[in-house]
Amino acid sequence: MTRRGPTRAELLAAADRRIADVVAPDLRVLFCGINPGLYSAYTGHHFARPGNRFWPALYAAGFTPRLLAPSEQGALLQWGYGVTNLVPRATAGASELGDEELRAGARRLTRLVRRYRPRVLAVLGVTAFRVAFRRDMASLGLQAEKLDDTALWVLPNPSGLNAHYQHADLARLFRELRQFVA
Repeated sequence: MTRRGPTRAELLAAADRRIADVVAPDLRVLFCGINPGLYSAYTGHHFARPGNRFWPALYAAGFTPRLLAPSEQGALLQWGYGVTNLVPRATAGASELGDEELRAGARRLTRLVRRYRPRVLAVLGVTAFRVAFRRDMASLGLQAEKLDDTALWVLPNPSGLNAHYQHADLARLFRELRQFVA
């Protein structure tokens, strides 16, 4: 019998692990999750938990010519996209992150953006963006301020736990970003 996924013990052992950034200079979009979940940390791939809607939203919005598996995350670079996280350490849920850890993540992310100069930094999670960047009134979409020459864009968190946005909503919002960078 083939095992379908990691055991509870394996997932718990993935706490605090980090996933390597998928990044290169001058990307069109650098997508930024809040932090890796335990399933993603276990696999070593961004947005890997079954039910996460990041990869389907990218495909539905036209960022990729086909639906990618999380293990194919490196293929994003050929189309000018990358992936990172605001906070690099894995937790069972983003609710385990404190405000100061999110703000420290924003400082780390700022250094990464200055080094690699993506055209757009797309943060996936409006609440995390508000806390991390101290922008209490931020909403989805293009932000008024930039990070040096990099535009800031906020998208909903694609976690399957975020019931506020269904697949069609995510696809539409991701498509708005794709049209902006086209």
